[in-house]
Amino acid sequence: MNMAFATSLYPATGKRPIFKIINPFTCNAATRRNFTVRRNFSCSATVATDITARVSEFEIENQKNDLLRLVQDTQRGLVTTPDQRYSIEEALVSLEGYNMGESVDLVRLDGTWRLQYTSAPDVLVLFESAARFPFFQVVGQIFQKFECRDQSDGGVIRNVVQWSIPTLLEEQEGATLLVSAKFNVVSARNIYLQFEEISIQNIRISEELQALIAPALLPRSFLSLQILQFIRTFKAHVPVRNPGDPGRRSVGGLYYLSYLDRNMLLGRAVGGGGVFVFTRAQPLDL
Repeated sequence: MNMAFATSLYPATGKRPIFKIINPFTCNAATRRNFTVRRNFSCSATVATDITARVSEFEIENQKNDLLRLVQDTQRGLVTTPDQRYSIEEALVSLEGYNMGESVDLVRLDGTWRLQYTSAPDVLVLFESAARFPFFQVVGQIFQKFECRDQSDGGVIRNVVQWSIPTLLEEQEGATLLVSAKFNVVSARNIYLQFEEISIQNIRISEELQALIAPALLPRSFLSLQILQFIRTFKAHVPVRNPGDPGRRSVGGLYYLSYLDRNMLLGRAVGGGGVFVFTRAQPLDL
Protein backbone atom coordinates (compact mmCIF):
# COMPACT_ATOMS: atom_id res chain seq x y z
CA MET A 1 0.00 0.00 0.00
CA ASN A 2 1.37 3.41 -0.98
CA MET A 3 1.67 6.06 1.72
CA ALA A 4 0.43 9.60 1.10
CA PHE A 5 0.17 12.85 3.01
CA ALA A 6 -1.90 16.03 2.61
CA THR A 7 -0.64 19.57 2.16
CA SER A 8 -2.45 22.86 1.73
CA LEU A 9 -1.94 25.46 -0.99
CA TYR A 10 -2.99 29.05 -0.42
CA PRO A 11 -3.98 30.92 -3.60
CA ALA A 12 -2.85 34.49 -3.98
CA THR A 13 -6.50 35.64 -3.96
CA GLY A 14 -6.84 34.84 -0.27
CA LYS A 15 -9.58 32.28 -0.85
CA ARG A 16 -9.94 29.10 1.11
CA PRO A 17 -6.93 26.85 0.95
CA ILE A 18 -6.93 24.05 -1.56
CA PHE A 19 -5.97 20.67 -0.13
CA LYS A 20 -4.02 18.38 -2.45
CA ILE A 21 -3.01 14.76 -1.94
CA ILE A 22 0.68 14.18 -2.62
CA ASN A 23 2.00 10.63 -2.89
CA PRO A 24 5.78 10.55 -2.55
CA PHE A 25 6.06 7.09 -4.14
CA THR A 26 3.95 7.61 -7.24
CA CYS A 27 6.47 9.81 -8.94
CA ASN A 28 8.65 6.97 -10.27
CA ALA A 29 7.85 3.28 -10.06
CA ALA A 30 11.33 2.32 -11.26
CA THR A 31 12.86 4.24 -8.36
CA ARG A 32 10.72 2.26 -5.92
CA ARG A 33 11.85 -1.01 -7.46
CA ASN A 34 15.53 0.01 -7.32
CA PHE A 35 15.19 1.04 -3.67
CA THR A 36 13.62 -2.30 -2.80
CA VAL A 37 16.31 -4.23 -4.66
CA ARG A 38 19.12 -2.30 -2.96
CA ARG A 39 17.55 -2.81 0.48
CA ASN A 40 17.06 -6.53 -0.11
CA PHE A 41 20.58 -6.92 -1.47
CA SER A 42 22.09 -5.16 1.57
CA CYS A 43 20.17 -7.40 3.98
CA SER A 44 21.09 -10.52 2.01
CA ALA A 45 24.78 -9.58 2.00
CA THR A 46 24.78 -9.06 5.77
CA VAL A 47 23.05 -12.38 6.40
CA ALA A 48 25.42 -14.17 4.00
CA THR A 49 28.46 -12.71 5.80
CA ASP A 50 27.15 -13.83 9.18
CA ILE A 51 26.42 -17.32 7.89
CA THR A 52 29.88 -17.59 6.29
CA ALA A 53 31.54 -16.54 9.55
CA ARG A 54 29.54 -19.10 11.53
CA VAL A 55 30.30 -21.86 9.02
CA SER A 56 34.01 -20.99 9.05
CA GLU A 57 34.13 -21.06 12.87
CA PHE A 58 32.25 -24.37 12.87
CA GLU A 59 34.77 -25.83 10.40
CA ILE A 60 37.71 -24.65 12.51
CA GLU A 61 36.30 -26.22 15.68
CA ASN A 62 35.71 -29.49 13.81
CA GLN A 63 39.29 -29.52 12.52
CA LYS A 64 40.66 -28.78 15.99
CA ASN A 65 38.64 -31.67 17.42
CA ASP A 66 39.89 -33.94 14.62
CA LEU A 67 43.50 -33.01 15.42
CA LEU A 68 43.05 -33.70 19.15
CA ARG A 69 41.41 -37.02 18.33
CA LEU A 70 44.40 -38.00 16.17
CA VAL A 71 46.96 -37.25 18.91
CA GLN A 72 45.09 -38.53 21.97
CA ASP A 73 46.45 -42.11 21.83
CA THR A 74 50.06 -41.20 21.01
CA GLN A 75 51.27 -40.55 24.60
CA ARG A 76 52.05 -36.98 23.60
CA GLY A 77 53.99 -38.15 20.55
CA LEU A 78 56.03 -41.00 22.01
CA VAL A 79 54.07 -43.81 20.33
CA THR A 80 53.17 -43.05 16.72
CA THR A 81 53.17 -44.91 13.43
CA PRO A 82 54.16 -43.35 10.07
CA ASP A 83 50.49 -43.26 9.07
CA GLN A 84 49.59 -41.46 12.29
CA ARG A 85 52.35 -38.91 11.81
CA TYR A 86 51.19 -38.28 8.24
CA SER A 87 47.56 -37.77 9.32
CA ILE A 88 48.60 -35.46 12.16
CA GLU A 89 50.81 -33.37 9.86
CA GLU A 90 47.97 -33.13 7.34
CA ALA A 91 45.56 -31.93 10.05
CA LEU A 92 48.14 -29.40 11.28
CA VAL A 93 48.69 -27.90 7.83
CA SER A 94 44.94 -27.65 7.25
CA LEU A 95 44.38 -25.82 10.53
CA GLU A 96 47.39 -23.54 10.07
CA GLY A 97 45.82 -22.18 6.88
CA TYR A 98 43.19 -20.27 8.87
CA ASN A 99 45.82 -18.12 10.65
CA MET A 100 48.12 -17.59 7.70
CA GLY A 101 49.48 -14.06 7.43
CA GLU A 102 48.21 -12.84 10.81
CA SER A 103 50.65 -11.32 13.30
CA VAL A 104 51.26 -12.83 16.73
CA ASP A 105 48.72 -11.59 19.28
CA LEU A 106 50.74 -11.38 22.52
CA VAL A 107 47.66 -10.76 24.65
CA ARG A 108 46.08 -13.97 23.37
CA LEU A 109 49.40 -15.84 23.61
CA ASP A 110 49.86 -14.91 27.27
CA GLY A 111 48.98 -17.70 29.71
CA THR A 112 49.55 -21.42 30.28
CA TRP A 113 49.38 -24.04 27.53
CA ARG A 114 49.33 -27.84 28.04
CA LEU A 115 51.30 -30.04 25.64
CA GLN A 116 49.12 -32.57 23.81
CA TYR A 117 51.55 -33.74 21.13
CA THR A 118 55.07 -33.14 19.86
CA SER A 119 57.56 -34.61 17.42
CA ALA A 120 60.48 -32.61 18.87
CA PRO A 121 63.43 -34.97 19.62
CA ASP A 122 64.58 -33.01 22.67
CA VAL A 123 61.17 -33.50 24.29
CA LEU A 124 60.58 -37.07 23.16
CA VAL A 125 63.87 -38.08 24.77
CA LEU A 126 62.29 -37.26 28.16
CA PHE A 127 59.42 -39.61 27.42
CA GLU A 128 61.82 -42.31 26.19
CA SER A 129 63.95 -41.98 29.32
CA ALA A 130 60.90 -42.34 31.52
CA ALA A 131 59.88 -45.47 29.63
CA ARG A 132 63.40 -46.94 29.79
CA PHE A 133 64.48 -46.04 33.32
CA PRO A 134 62.06 -46.90 36.13
CA PHE A 135 63.67 -44.42 38.52
CA PHE A 136 62.62 -41.42 36.40
CA GLN A 137 59.04 -40.79 35.31
CA VAL A 138 57.44 -37.90 33.45
CA VAL A 139 54.11 -38.64 35.09
CA GLY A 140 52.61 -35.18 35.22
CA GLN A 141 51.91 -32.62 32.54
CA ILE A 142 54.18 -30.55 30.33
CA PHE A 143 53.33 -26.89 29.92
CA GLN A 144 54.52 -23.77 28.18
CA LYS A 145 53.82 -20.62 30.12
CA PHE A 146 54.02 -17.32 28.22
CA GLU A 147 54.34 -14.05 30.13
CA CYS A 148 53.80 -11.29 27.58
CA ARG A 149 50.43 -9.62 28.23
CA ASP A 150 51.86 -6.13 28.79
CA GLN A 151 54.63 -6.42 26.20
CA SER A 152 54.75 -5.27 22.60
CA ASP A 153 57.71 -7.18 21.16
CA GLY A 154 58.51 -10.15 23.42
CA GLY A 155 58.35 -11.61 26.88
CA VAL A 156 59.28 -14.68 28.92
CA ILE A 157 58.50 -18.32 28.22
CA ARG A 158 58.80 -21.10 30.79
CA ASN A 159 58.81 -24.78 29.82
CA VAL A 160 57.40 -26.75 32.74
CA VAL A 161 57.87 -30.52 33.16
CA GLN A 162 56.30 -32.34 36.10
CA TRP A 163 58.23 -35.52 36.94
CA SER A 164 58.73 -38.03 39.73
CA ILE A 165 60.97 -40.76 41.16
CA PRO A 166 58.94 -43.75 42.37
CA THR A 167 58.81 -44.31 46.16
CA LEU A 168 60.85 -41.13 46.75
CA LEU A 169 58.57 -38.43 45.36
CA GLU A 170 54.82 -38.07 45.03
CA GLU A 171 53.46 -40.04 42.11
CA GLN A 172 51.86 -37.29 39.99
CA GLU A 173 53.66 -34.08 40.97
CA GLY A 174 56.90 -35.13 42.60
CA ALA A 175 58.97 -32.21 41.32
CA THR A 176 59.01 -29.54 38.65
CA LEU A 177 61.71 -29.02 36.01
CA LEU A 178 61.63 -25.46 34.72
CA VAL A 179 63.45 -24.19 31.62
CA SER A 180 63.16 -20.41 31.29
CA ALA A 181 63.87 -18.29 28.24
CA LYS A 182 63.34 -14.77 26.99
CA PHE A 183 61.76 -14.34 23.58
CA ASN A 184 61.56 -11.57 21.02
CA VAL A 185 59.11 -11.23 18.14
CA VAL A 186 61.27 -11.12 15.00
CA SER A 187 58.55 -11.30 12.32
CA ALA A 188 54.80 -11.65 12.00
CA ARG A 189 54.72 -15.20 13.42
CA ASN A 190 58.32 -15.99 14.42
CA ILE A 191 59.76 -15.57 17.90
CA TYR A 192 63.39 -16.05 18.89
CA LEU A 193 64.09 -17.89 22.17
CA GLN A 194 67.14 -17.10 24.31
CA PHE A 195 67.44 -19.80 26.99
CA GLU A 196 68.56 -18.51 30.36
CA GLU A 197 68.09 -20.96 33.21
CA ILE A 198 67.18 -24.51 34.21
CA SER A 199 65.78 -25.07 37.68
CA ILE A 200 64.27 -27.81 39.84
CA GLN A 201 61.63 -26.81 42.36
CA ASN A 202 58.33 -27.74 44.04
CA ILE A 203 59.74 -31.00 45.40
CA ARG A 204 57.09 -33.13 47.07
CA ILE A 205 58.52 -36.22 48.73
CA SER A 206 56.47 -39.37 49.18
CA GLU A 207 54.88 -40.43 52.44
CA GLU A 208 57.31 -43.36 52.62
CA LEU A 209 60.34 -41.04 52.49
CA GLN A 210 58.77 -38.65 54.99
CA ALA A 211 58.25 -41.56 57.38
CA LEU A 212 61.88 -42.59 56.93
CA ILE A 213 63.21 -39.09 57.64
CA ALA A 214 60.82 -38.31 60.47
CA PRO A 215 58.94 -41.40 61.75
CA ALA A 216 55.41 -40.60 62.79
CA LEU A 217 55.53 -42.94 65.84
CA LEU A 218 58.66 -41.40 67.32
CA PRO A 219 59.09 -37.89 68.63
CA ARG A 220 60.12 -35.83 65.63
CA SER A 221 63.34 -34.01 66.37
CA PHE A 222 64.00 -30.44 65.33
CA LEU A 223 66.65 -31.70 62.89
CA SER A 224 64.30 -34.09 61.09
CA LEU A 225 61.67 -31.38 60.72
CA GLN A 226 64.32 -29.02 59.35
CA ILE A 227 65.34 -31.64 56.79
CA LEU A 228 61.73 -32.01 55.63
CA GLN A 229 61.33 -28.25 55.37
CA PHE A 230 64.58 -27.93 53.42
CA ILE A 231 63.49 -30.55 50.87
CA ARG A 232 60.08 -28.97 50.40
CA THR A 233 61.51 -25.50 49.78
CA PHE A 234 64.61 -26.62 47.86
CA LYS A 235 65.30 -24.94 44.53
CA ALA A 236 68.28 -25.56 42.27
CA HIS A 237 69.10 -23.04 39.53
CA VAL A 238 71.58 -23.69 36.72
CA PRO A 239 72.24 -20.91 34.18
CA VAL A 240 72.31 -21.96 30.53
CA ARG A 241 75.63 -21.08 28.87
CA ASN A 242 77.02 -21.31 25.38
CA PRO A 243 78.90 -24.66 25.28
CA GLY A 244 81.49 -23.25 22.90
CA ASP A 245 82.16 -20.16 25.01
CA PRO A 246 80.83 -20.21 28.58
CA GLY A 247 81.34 -16.46 28.84
CA ARG A 248 78.87 -15.73 26.08
CA ARG A 249 75.10 -15.89 26.14
CA SER A 250 73.45 -19.23 25.49
CA VAL A 251 72.40 -20.28 22.04
CA GLY A 252 68.76 -19.74 21.17
CA GLY A 253 66.22 -21.05 18.73
CA LEU A 254 63.64 -19.81 16.26
CA TYR A 255 60.05 -20.80 17.01
CA TYR A 256 57.25 -20.40 14.46
CA LEU A 257 53.76 -19.92 15.95
CA SER A 258 51.74 -21.39 13.13
CA TYR A 259 48.27 -21.17 14.69
CA LEU A 260 46.80 -19.37 17.70
CA ASP A 261 43.28 -18.85 18.97
CA ARG A 262 41.59 -18.68 22.37
CA ASN A 263 42.16 -22.36 23.26
CA MET A 264 44.73 -23.87 20.87
CA LEU A 265 48.36 -23.10 20.03
CA LEU A 266 50.38 -24.79 17.28
CA GLY A 267 54.11 -24.24 16.92
CA ARG A 268 57.06 -25.41 14.85
CA ALA A 269 60.70 -25.33 15.89
CA VAL A 270 62.41 -23.87 12.82
CA GLY A 271 65.13 -26.07 11.36
CA GLY A 272 63.42 -29.43 11.69
CA GLY A 273 63.03 -29.30 15.46
CA GLY A 274 59.53 -30.73 15.46
CA VAL A 275 55.93 -29.61 15.87
CA PHE A 276 53.93 -28.84 19.00
CA VAL A 277 50.21 -29.00 19.78
CA PHE A 278 49.03 -27.16 22.90
CA THR A 279 45.66 -26.46 24.46
CA ARG A 280 44.82 -23.72 26.94
CA ALA A 281 45.26 -24.73 30.60
CA GLN A 282 44.55 -23.23 34.00
CA PRO A 283 47.16 -20.71 35.23
CA LEU A 284 50.25 -22.18 36.90
CA ASP A 285 51.62 -20.75 40.12
CA LEU A 286 55.40 -21.18 39.86
